[in-house]
Amino acid sequence: MTVTSLVDADLFRTLLRRHAAAVVVITAPGTPPAGFTATSFTSVSLDPPLVSFCLARTASAWPAVQAARTIAVHVLTREQEHVARTFAARGIDRFAAHGAWHPGPDGVPLLEGVLATLVCRVTQQVEAGDHTIVLATPSSGEHHADATVTPLVYHDGSYAHLKRTA
Repeated sequence: MTVTSLVDADLFRTLLRRHAAAVVVITAPGTPPAGFTATSFTSVSLDPPLVSFCLARTASAWPAVQAARTIAVHVLTREQEHVARTFAARGIDRFAAHGAWHPGPDGVPLLEGVLATLVCRVTQQVEAGDHTIVLATPSSGEHHADATVTPLVYHDGSYAHLKRTA
């Protein structure tokens, strides 16, 4: 194991690639609506229920997220790598390319066929470095009824999935 006393951007990125994370698509209403692939989503609190995600303020989705009162978090299934890639692509109409979505509360886009969806009310935005941490309270949610369906994860620079064991 290599130990260093200074963590530069390249080393930081390399270290974080060792952390496996669930892949989600976060959507926000707007004209046009915004959506992006994220691995920074996490639960924060059970009482009150809070979740968070981070977004660079230079991201194309940032203006819509910054203005949004309502966002939706979509946990992707292992078969939805194409959805993750679509919402990570630059310079395209991500919703037209994806196709399977409909407007939800406050016009937030809701993707169809995902493992779980949380519709959330944005409660706080905290600037942190070149990103903003968005805190949100879930107001509704639904999940895939089949417990054998597993999430898409991201690890070491590529998409992967979990293998269930008995």
